[in-house]
Amino acid sequence: MRGRSRRYNDSFKVRPSAAQPLDDAIKSMKNFKKTKFDQSVDLVCNLGIDPRQADQMIRGSVSMPKGIGKTKRVIAFCNDNDAEGCKQAGAIEAGGDELVEKVTGGWMDFDVAIAHPSLMGKVGKLGRVLGPQGKMPSPKSGTVTPNVVDAVREFAAGKVEFRNDNGGNVHAIVGKLSFADGDLKENIIAFVDHIRRMKPTAAKGTYIKKVCISGTMTPSVEVATNAAGGVE
Repeated sequence: MRGRSRRYNDSFKVRPSAAQPLDDAIKSMKNFKKTKFDQSVDLVCNLGIDPRQADQMIRGSVSMPKGIGKTKRVIAFCNDNDAEGCKQAGAIEAGGDELVEKVTGGWMDFDVAIAHPSLMGKVGKLGRVLGPQGKMPSPKSGTVTPNVVDAVREFAAGKVEFRNDNGGNVHAIVGKLSFADGDLKENIIAFVDHIRRMKPTAAKGTYIKKVCISGTMTPSVEVATNAAGGVE
């Protein structure tokens, strides 16, 4: 395969050609040639939705039962009385006007922004800055909430945000290759079940068409789905 490393091409040659039960898919992925770093495990669900229709958009957030093996840099747009609690919960910055000014000035050294609803009048002005990077707080993703301290704690621990792309695919990190097989399995089942429960009423036909897992630098392995669209 052109443009791929020798390691990837060697792994691709032994990749299963058919969908595998989840246990076997995890083993196949772990048997690919190793790298010097602990790769993240990525999951992709190909969904039977029309991404052009607003009532079929899939977007949200979910906490993996076994975590994802990494922490996130979280900031919180909140009132002064919540700022200290947010910092204790894991926020690297928390506050109101000063934090808005800091981000307006170009500071973007964070992964997730949480906002209290009362601050959205000011935070909304940051849409042009945060929107293109996927960091704009949104109620749908759970990043606009009155419970800012709890949200900071969850996202700092690795809560996963997701949204469908233009091809109807939803991507998420579900752990690390170093995770025990059982922990990866639990995370994958939890995520796919969460997506399955979000099926839009307007979506027709098969909803979860395909589920694939891969390491950061490995080929993907297709996971077999059951009649209900879940994995086992």
